Amino acid sequence: MQRYNTVDIEASRNSPRRFVFVLLNEFTLLSFAAAIDCLRLANRMAGQELYSWRIIGEGGETCTCSTGTTFTLDGDLDELHRDDTVMLCGGRDVQAATTKKVLNWLRREARRGLVMGGLCTAAFSLAKAGLLDGKRATIHWENHDSFSEEFLEVELTKSVFVKDGNRWTTAGGTSSIDLFLQIIADHYGEELANAVADQQIYSAIRTDQDTQRLSIPTRIGVRHPKLSRVIQAMEQNIEEPISPSILAKDVGMSTRQLERLFRRYLNRSPKRYYMELRLQKARNLLMQTDMSVINVALACGFASPSHFSKCYRAHYDTTPYRERGAHAARLSV
Repeated sequence: MQRYNTVDIEASRNSPRRFVFVLLNEFTLLSFAAAIDCLRLANRMAGQELYSWRIIGEGGETCTCSTGTTFTLDGDLDELHRDDTVMLCGGRDVQAATTKKVLNWLRREARRGLVMGGLCTAAFSLAKAGLLDGKRATIHWENHDSFSEEFLEVELTKSVFVKDGNRWTTAGGTSSIDLFLQIIADHYGEELANAVADQQIYSAIRTDQDTQRLSIPTRIGVRHPKLSRVIQAMEQNIEEPISPSILAKDVGMSTRQLERLFRRYLNRSPKRYYMELRLQKARNLLMQTDMSVINVALACGFASPSHFSKCYRAHYDTTPYRERGAHAARLSV
């Protein structure tokens, strides 16, 4: 096996860089495993210990990921070395996993100048601790709406990962690989990073300029430029919906032509499709934030709570209040 013994690697022989992975309850296994395996493979390809790691969490004993698998921790949320890099690993219901102890620990370690990153939904925890104020960041697309509503001081992007100074965030899933390949390249060069990617059979390395979601044509399974433009406009204008006539005019069509286009490719009217987008955002906000139902309604373009409740019930067969209550009951089990 080819080794990558560059001058930089040789100089680091006696001082491996240490990453401390902080597991939050119900963290996403893929995001964590993808990150730590990049470090393992960097060591293997270099033929020496470039990186070391430690796995800690609240309580210091065990932590369970979203698949139900339990991991033994190396320790509790203790004081770290000043040159450690902290990687917070989030997943399901990150709001509940971000406890007061976690927040206090994050703030304390941040004051000591440590680099801190958040994988998957852990950007929420960093933002809740005030560590992303004035920074660019990203988070899993499913949490994008709730995050942007709660943390106005953070410049939220849709990138697969973001490195803004000493704060790093990823969108989840395989985006951990992209971030850590960038880290390895920054430390030891592109050649080693590419060798790690080859070992992972990872041939499409993304940068912080790549967005996390599939393109609209890929998502809807239709490649029609005008339809894609209309859907993009809908997604960008949830709080203040645009009328079908204006949407049609903006892409050089009549309202009737737009109706036919949606019926042909999506089997629903533009109005129905737009309503489903708004209700989907509303459901995310109900599940992921403490926003009042009235504020959720306003954020999703509904003029009154009664109209919102009526539309929500017609689509989801339950009311917003019952939906939130059922979600809270499931989390408490």
